[in-house]
Amino acid sequence: MPSTSGFDTSFDDTLVLSKVRSPETGSWINRNEIREVQRYDDFRSIDWVEDELDEQKQRLLKLKHITNKGNNFKDKILSQISNWLVLACMGVVIGLIAGSLNIITSFLSSARVGYCKRGFYLSESFCCWGESDAHCSSWTKWTSLGGLNYIIYILISLLMSYTAAKIVKHYAPFAAGSGISEIKCIVSGFVMDGFLGWWTLAIKSLGLPLAIGSGLSVGKEGPSVHYAVCVGNSIAKLVPKYKKSASKGREFLTATAAAGVAVAFGSPMGGVLFSIEEISSVFQLSTLWKSYFCSLIAVTTLAAMNPFRTGQLVLFEVTYDTNWHYFEIPIYIVLGIFGGVYGILVSKLNTKVVSFRKRFLWPWAIREVCILTLLTASFSYFNEFLSLDMTESMQILFHECDDTFQNPICHPENGKTRLFFSLLFATVARMGLTIITYGCKVPAGIFVPSMAAGATFGRALGIIIDYAYKKNPNLAIFSACDEGDKCIIPGTYAFLGAAAGLCGITDLTVTVVIIMFELTGAIRYILPTMIVVAITKGINDRWGKGGIADQMIKFNGLPFMDSKEEFHFHTAVTSAMSSVVVAFSADPSDALTLEQLKQTLKKTKYRGFPIIRSGNNPKIEGYISRYEVEYVLIKNESVNPGTLCNFNLRERGSTEKIDFSSMINQAPLSVDCETSLKFVSDIFVKLGPRYLLIELLGTLIGVITRKDILLYEHSIHRKEVDRGPQERQEAFEERVWNTMKSISLSTREFFGRTLHRDSYRYTPAL
Repeated sequence: MPSTSGFDTSFDDTLVLSKVRSPETGSWINRNEIREVQRYDDFRSIDWVEDELDEQKQRLLKLKHITNKGNNFKDKILSQISNWLVLACMGVVIGLIAGSLNIITSFLSSARVGYCKRGFYLSESFCCWGESDAHCSSWTKWTSLGGLNYIIYILISLLMSYTAAKIVKHYAPFAAGSGISEIKCIVSGFVMDGFLGWWTLAIKSLGLPLAIGSGLSVGKEGPSVHYAVCVGNSIAKLVPKYKKSASKGREFLTATAAAGVAVAFGSPMGGVLFSIEEISSVFQLSTLWKSYFCSLIAVTTLAAMNPFRTGQLVLFEVTYDTNWHYFEIPIYIVLGIFGGVYGILVSKLNTKVVSFRKRFLWPWAIREVCILTLLTASFSYFNEFLSLDMTESMQILFHECDDTFQNPICHPENGKTRLFFSLLFATVARMGLTIITYGCKVPAGIFVPSMAAGATFGRALGIIIDYAYKKNPNLAIFSACDEGDKCIIPGTYAFLGAAAGLCGITDLTVTVVIIMFELTGAIRYILPTMIVVAITKGINDRWGKGGIADQMIKFNGLPFMDSKEEFHFHTAVTSAMSSVVVAFSADPSDALTLEQLKQTLKKTKYRGFPIIRSGNNPKIEGYISRYEVEYVLIKNESVNPGTLCNFNLRERGSTEKIDFSSMINQAPLSVDCETSLKFVSDIFVKLGPRYLLIELLGTLIGVITRKDILLYEHSIHRKEVDRGPQERQEAFEERVWNTMKSISLSTREFFGRTLHRDSYRYTPAL
């Protein structure tokens, strides 16, 4: 084995540090075969330590400037005011987008079944304002023929979903899906170019109402977080003092994520807790206050718009004025079990569907969306709880039956059995549709579909309990019920079932309880909600694998180092470090020419370079980032390419060479090669550096980053895990794909034979 001070000169005399490594380590064994790291190259790491140092420099310069001018107090006030004005601007924009999307989505959902004679642009709820839904003279179906209305319903649904998929594919692929998984990675310290830009914001905002209006089993809550964070990122980039500050950017992204949930659920405090529990990896008190303020402004703007003209922020907002009873606790436990089973089952099966989609369906993303829409619309039309927009459906399911609410669900005397099985069918169908739809190439969330599935199950359960009470009101179990009072309220079980579904799919606890409380405003139902959520969470912790967002992070190969996760490595840092490093020598005899330096930058993608004493003595002298090297090069564009470059601190100010010494970090973070990998991972989680230099007796032998630790973890995990189940799944996916191709071929041959008497008329397209 060569010594650790051995060097190569592969890049035109640039020093390349090399060290032979054991086959157990490296960059990286079978990396292309590890699904969990496939998208690592799409992200760049943020160096929180460097960012904080830059912030400190700016603060000192600003303080010096203020002191010289003598306007200390005034400038501080103006700086603080500008922070809150930017946050307020973000909140207003988020509220305006949310209100507009609510109105547009309501119109598009209604347009599938009919139109308003008073104004084509009005949704059914606005058209029938002040009239009974059953006797609304202004709203009419498309035709008087039921079969033709069914066809129109399907065609309009297809048109909406096709448009959504088309604009997403051609203009902003990042607008597809939920976006929460990627946002968690970005907030934790990674950058993904284009994911939070203006164009993504525009297409997400256009595609979301189209996808929901088409009837696909997708929700708006996850995408609401995405477009809200896009607003925060895009507006912050317009302000020079925030543009280059990663720490300020993280605060704005976290605050706007809270605002996104706040406007989606009409729950400002729920949004703040969501940003703490789900989004943020490092949450400070200042961020808490900013999240609260941004959520408040966003929800206030939404309330001012009053998109539903009811004073409600969301359609399924209800109020319960009755008490719950202790004999209902076993029912709450059943609902909690349902939530846990739902979360585990849907997450597991959806992961398999996404795996199949990635392997076989990605070239036909638009076609897949249209087929899913056709499947959904073809049978949803005949079920009230599937044909309606999910928020409208939950509004009905949550409602307490009284004289002011006239709906067939409150008067099922002649069709109780049919209603019960209709609800169960809606539950199973919604689960199945959510499993196969979530992850397709349109803006798609999973929160509301999960709540809708839980709501239909809860209402079905409530019908059974209500029936039992009315048939046997004198049973001892119902002794707590006062005669003449409402004892069993099926709507509360729908509400708690929705909470169970939301907790099951997200693995969130406090956030779910607060969101559901803010939806009802009834503090008396906090305890039942907590019971349901606790049971669901317990089942998830015992048999599940976390929330859907965390599972998608691993499945989609996104870099994420969870501060809540405990790393257990029983090895030294050398097992995970990258041992091939391009280094710049401070020795004048090893000096690079300007042309050689430019070629080095062109041939490498490193974002920084260690400075060593010389090729024969790789003692660490410092570190310089790629950005700083490029900055100096831009200032010296007209200099002769043969001019030498200086990285020696002792020759600072040299006029004969291009001087880079002022840009060198003279005290880069470094650790000894015997340091445990677990300790190093704690450094990355708690301090947030982008890199650590690895040294042996002061000499450089390698470098390690957050990505290297994650790569090592997944590499080792892959070797330890039994590959049998995955291989069987891949074989099953192959069989399914071959079956689908056979069915497609047979169908094409049938139509070719029937329409043109030529079986092969349509087969060449395969």
